[in-house]
Amino acid sequence: MALNTALTGINAAQSDLNVIANNIANANTTGFKGSRAEFADVFAVTGLNLNSTATGSGARLQDVAQQFAQGDIETTNNSLDMAISGNGFFVVNDGSGVQYTRAGDFKKSPDDYVQTNSGARLQVYPPNGLGGFDTSTLTDLKLLSSQSNATATSLVTMNSNLPASAAVPATAFSTTDATSFNAATPVTVYDSQGGSHQATVYYVKTATNAWDAHLYVDGNNAGTQALTFDTSGNLATPVGGNLAFNPINLGNGANPLTLSVNVTNTTQFGTDYSAGAINQNGFEAGTLSNIDIDSKGVVTAYYSNNQSTQLGQIAIANFSNVQGLRQVGGTTWAASGDSGSAVMGAAGTGTFGDLQSGALESSNTADTTAQLVNMIKAQRNYQANAQVLTTDNTLATSLFNAVR
Repeated sequence: MALNTALTGINAAQSDLNVIANNIANANTTGFKGSRAEFADVFAVTGLNLNSTATGSGARLQDVAQQFAQGDIETTNNSLDMAISGNGFFVVNDGSGVQYTRAGDFKKSPDDYVQTNSGARLQVYPPNGLGGFDTSTLTDLKLLSSQSNATATSLVTMNSNLPASAAVPATAFSTTDATSFNAATPVTVYDSQGGSHQATVYYVKTATNAWDAHLYVDGNNAGTQALTFDTSGNLATPVGGNLAFNPINLGNGANPLTLSVNVTNTTQFGTDYSAGAINQNGFEAGTLSNIDIDSKGVVTAYYSNNQSTQLGQIAIANFSNVQGLRQVGGTTWAASGDSGSAVMGAAGTGTFGDLQSGALESSNTADTTAQLVNMIKAQRNYQANAQVLTTDNTLATSLFNAVR
């Protein structure tokens, strides 16, 4: 009896050592969650009424319980490295189904998808076209490494002050005669192919509170528009402040450039001419310069032409019973009946943790001190049970020798 009981103790201690060894072996595994061996006693029941002097039959491994405590977050400065501070799992798809992981050491595949080291693709909510994200569906995160398309300038906004005391020029307007205009405001604009061009608005005073605005693009005349101001120096006409000019054929294969100049906030005060804020809505083609992921998991691509595109929002999953998740290897888990169905959401909302880009969550067994202490306990348990085997064997030998 004692031999069998001691054997169960040895097996239990060996199981405990196996779990501890796995925890220590994965001390450097990103996002790894350690486990704990949990034991139960064995008691042989032979009848309804147990004898008060009956002893147990040893111990058995009852469960290997996963421990989902937060691991330390370490900065890496790699934008595709991500860590979740708090509850939740990244959602990945390896082509055969959805899995969940806390390991955020993602890479870019040759075809621009963001994936784990094993090739499972990170899942995101796609943009809905309204400035938000469609949380009803998941899609693979793909980085747009192609160029950002050029957009032709269609609107230029100029906020200037034209001097009320300016005199009407004595000579006919000419771009080459500085005495024929009172002020000039240059601005760079772009055609449909992203080529840049120099546009200049020349202001010529024609009468009291009256001005002409001449637009030239690369020396080509786009027409003239009139402005008038009230006695307070505010723009009176055109109503709405939009000056619509003629299309300019640039002769470079791009579409004709049609510009509208908005001068709503242009004034005529007694101070000198000043060019205020100048903006235009066109831009050249740009190449991908940076990928940014914010604390809510919104992935944004930034391009060299100062444009940006939202690629998606990283999906985060959580479960009513995380210890019920089924380990599938590669630091990933799959849902099970014990874990319940995944509750989907986004980082930084509800009970979901924040997402930190440029960082990784280390294994929660990285501090091996506790593991080493547990290993010493398991070793002593093993030795103690082995000693029971030795003692029982000695007693049996003595008994055999006595009856010879």
